[in-house]
Amino acid sequence: MSAPIDFYFDFSSPYGYLASEQIDALAARHGRAVMWHAIVLDAQFQPQGGVKIPAALMRTDYVKRDTERSAAFLGIPYAEPAQYPVHTEHAARAFQWLSDRNPDEARAFAHAVFRAYFVEGRNIAETGVLLDIADTLKLDRDEVSAAFSDSATKARIKAEIDLAEARGVFGSPFFIVEGEAFWGNDRFHQLERWLEKGPF
Repeated sequence: MSAPIDFYFDFSSPYGYLASEQIDALAARHGRAVMWHAIVLDAQFQPQGGVKIPAALMRTDYVKRDTERSAAFLGIPYAEPAQYPVHTEHAARAFQWLSDRNPDEARAFAHAVFRAYFVEGRNIAETGVLLDIADTLKLDRDEVSAAFSDSATKARIKAEIDLAEARGVFGSPFFIVEGEAFWGNDRFHQLERWLEKGPF
């Protein structure tokens, strides 16, 4: 099989949510797998003093309208969260813990978390919300709860974030395939062209 697509996302990113609803279908059209990677953008950039898109920019009227418009254009359900942005460390840790054990369960969890936040308006920074999502997916609530503070899981998500930065990841969504990086939903057409015909 051809090289997989690495898909990096932050659970607080509306564009990451929109990408999460599209990337698997895009990959399937070209016989590719997708490797999902949860990152935490604040954790990724603040310690190293790097440059990132300011949170203030993501709260502008333009981004709010663009997200609504993009979701409607794509036919993806969307409702602006009442609280934005929120911290996503616990969601990312739970995702990483699941991904190390069962990537399919991790993907289902990621979809549920994104939809809880960007469709249902639930606060995914609250561990109780994440545990309710785990219950809905028939995951072990106690094990998921333990993953929030487990030292090994914290180390794993840190390693994942460090590797993302080393690979040049700086936003959500971010895709890498065959060493080529694509940032944002507006690069979907270029990504698909790459998968269809190769480098250009």
